[in-house]
Amino acid sequence: MSAVRDPRPLTGEPVSLDLLNTRWNREGVVQDLLTDTDGLAVWLAGNGLDFPADDTVLRHTLQARDALRSAVDGSLAEGAARVDAVLAHGCVRVTLTDRGPGESAEFDDPSWGPAWLAARDYLKLLSAAPDRIRRCAHDTCILHFFDTSRNGTRRWCSMAACGNRAKASRHYARTKEF
Repeated sequence: MSAVRDPRPLTGEPVSLDLLNTRWNREGVVQDLLTDTDGLAVWLAGNGLDFPADDTVLRHTLQARDALRSAVDGSLAEGAARVDAVLAHGCVRVTLTDRGPGESAEFDDPSWGPAWLAARDYLKLLSAAPDRIRRCAHDTCILHFFDTSRNGTRRWCSMAACGNRAKASRHYARTKEF
């Protein structure tokens, strides 16, 4: 497990969107947390995923991120086959426990675990509220979030960052006119 601090500006989103958010913009330059297994270790730890941060897990996780990006930023039609290819490496086992119904994930190869869990999470978000899966409205931001606001009108990944930049830009444009 890595003791390195997560450098990303937005964390804590559902695991599928958090995987997408392993790429972000900093001063016009795209950053990528998943360039190596150290970054993978940071992402796994941040999501409470107990899998080894090795090259095989990284390769599968990157495949899932690309598949999710094509579905979220492209279209479901574009991304469906790619997401399904990741989902083909696992399944949900429905069980009855002493606390009632349950389910657990099973993988044909454990190295697909994080990738499969992210793809599965995306399906859950689509089932719950597909219109709440959003990309930040700031034109240079590439982050995603699940809008949990009461009225469903959240526009920014962070009001403190992107929302404030947009407000400042509008203010500057208004004051420049006079």
